[in-house]
Amino acid sequence: MPEENVFNRITREYYQLTASEKKLANFVVANGQRSQSMSISELAAACGVAEATISRFCRRMGYRGYSAFRLATAASTAPRMDSGPLMGEIQPDDSVPTLCSKLACTEIEAIRETQSLIRPESLQAAASILLASEKVLCMGQGGSMLLAEEASHLFTTVFPGFFPVSDSHMQVIAASNLTAKDAILFFSYSGATKDLMDVLQIARQRQTRIVLVTRYPGSPGAELADCVLQCGSTENPLQLGSIAARIAQLYLIDVLFSEMCRRDLEHCKHQREMVADALSEKHV
Repeated sequence: MPEENVFNRITREYYQLTASEKKLANFVVANGQRSQSMSISELAAACGVAEATISRFCRRMGYRGYSAFRLATAASTAPRMDSGPLMGEIQPDDSVPTLCSKLACTEIEAIRETQSLIRPESLQAAASILLASEKVLCMGQGGSMLLAEEASHLFTTVFPGFFPVSDSHMQVIAASNLTAKDAILFFSYSGATKDLMDVLQIARQRQTRIVLVTRYPGSPGAELADCVLQCGSTENPLQLGSIAARIAQLYLIDVLFSEMCRRDLEHCKHQREMVADALSEKHV
């Protein structure tokens, strides 16, 4: 990956670019901070170019692909915008109360944004898919897998068929053994990782239903999903695994769980009482 500031490199190569690449370059230079949080599909739509143009442009600039280019854009934007890999515009001279206030505002906003993005019909469809499935595998990669495990833990307190699968190889193996009676609940902020696509493509072949939690409803993974739940909170490549993004997804988990439970509150209450009774034996 080139160490040179990406904007300087674009300026130097500008007149060697095609007309479509110049449209892309103009947008990135004018919207550096905004563009670094956009998926390749969103950037293509905003610039009015094809995704292939973006991939070609990234390689021309010396980057392996769009992800590497986004990271370089974030690194080059940071000193220009006087911002770093922290949420809430945290500054070195902030007091602890100020730091706490800024982060609280950021994380509350992530929940509010997610609330505004929830489509009732999608939430209800996701709940119906999960309730009708004999087995639901909860998956993700990296930090998203932590959310998948959290979801599996919560749902298991009422619904017995939820199981987390963390290793990417085991995810492929597990997906290949699913049937049309099963489902996958996948967490992927980008909706565009290779491991995600490997699993979802196998699931589609097995006619397994897919519920995807992602920031980008136009992502490649979303195209393979039966139902997409969109979370809020935008993070740039230097803010990987931000707490605000995770809180947004945890909020979605809570909303989905509540929608499933309210369809049979008596059953939910009975199951949780049994679980609570069983867990009571674990306490001293």
